[in-house]
Amino acid sequence: MNDEIEWRRRFRVFAALRIAGVLLFLIGTAIAFTDILKPGGWPLLGGILAITGAIEAVLIGRYLKRSWDE
Repeated sequence: MNDEIEWRRRFRVFAALRIAGVLLFLIGTAIAFTDILKPGGWPLLGGILAITGAIEAVLIGRYLKRSWDE
């Protein structure tokens, strides 16, 4: 029973971080192409946030698995 609770907690952490990465990507895209922060968009900041969010959403599982295996 204890293992099941631990795996549920790990899954929630994994899912929350993956969702955060996708949200960061979407916010970066919105900043780059809309007038949220600056008229005409802010491509540099939006691009940096979008790339960071995409990398986080894709690679976070590998890093979590490594840390949980140790």
